[in-house]
Amino acid sequence: MTVAASQDRAFAGISDELAAELGPLRRGKVRDVIDLDDRLALVATDRLSAFDRVLGLVPFRGQILNQLSAWWFELLGDIVPSHVVAVPDPNVAIVRKCRPLPVEVVVRSRLTGSTSTSLWTMYEAGERRIYGIDFPDGMAKNDPLPRPVITPTTKAHTGHDQPLSEAAVVSGGWVGAERWGEVRSVALALFERGTRVAGDAGLVLVDTKYEFGIGPGGRLTLIDEVHTPDSSRLWRLATVESRRRGGLEPESLDKEIVRLAYAAGGYRGEGSPEPLTPALAAETTGAYRQAFEALTGAPLQPAAYPAETRIEAALRAMPHARRAGNGAR
Repeated sequence: MTVAASQDRAFAGISDELAAELGPLRRGKVRDVIDLDDRLALVATDRLSAFDRVLGLVPFRGQILNQLSAWWFELLGDIVPSHVVAVPDPNVAIVRKCRPLPVEVVVRSRLTGSTSTSLWTMYEAGERRIYGIDFPDGMAKNDPLPRPVITPTTKAHTGHDQPLSEAAVVSGGWVGAERWGEVRSVALALFERGTRVAGDAGLVLVDTKYEFGIGPGGRLTLIDEVHTPDSSRLWRLATVESRRRGGLEPESLDKEIVRLAYAAGGYRGEGSPEPLTPALAAETTGAYRQAFEALTGAPLQPAAYPAETRIEAALRAMPHARRAGNGAR
């Protein structure tokens, strides 16, 4: 199996029948989540979301993000524990249940982006105080910031996330002052580690989103995914400055490829977008694979398709995942 699998063979999600046997199912935009009482099975699909909408399927997306996150969680474990218990399949993570904090923690090192919550979008519109941070006149897109900044957002179940300042996170009661102090310290440490590892791999970690939860004993816990091409901007280091001088966008190995392609076609997030084309899906798979291999230093081993067959086998083999039809174990 090569990484050039067609969209019609990509993994759209688990069946309702399998979910009904194992536990309650919640389908997110890009992930299927099965409730296993004290744990969750996070099933990473090949669905790709941008502009708060599912655009289509990107072959091997789920595998790449799940395995790359597992790699990062282990690498970052001395900074903060993660929720991962096991990875029984390339597309599946078994995780501890945590109480999620109600804000996303975005760390940025460049004035860039194309979405409504990105620094460049707001800066280009004339704003100079963004996320409670003052920015000077005269900056250009993709300029480096003096130091990484934290730009929190709400977690919108529908519609767009909303920007928050760090002060508003505390004053608005989203997160307590002491806990937020811990979150910001951990987030900056994670970003510093990620920046160094990415640099060694020939990449720039431009910005990223962290999600945190409160785990057993009240411990701050890193959840969701981390430093992936879906949750981060990753640029090819060798060509960043030459492309900036030439007025070109950086070489992205992340979801920005999709956002920029849609923006070039005139779509900015309003109304219904056109489905993801096979060509753009294949380009995205290639970029994600390159990021995975550069960071981990190992080739991607494409998992077998159709994916649900192996995912079903992996979930059934998990002792705590077995349920009878009446919900008994």
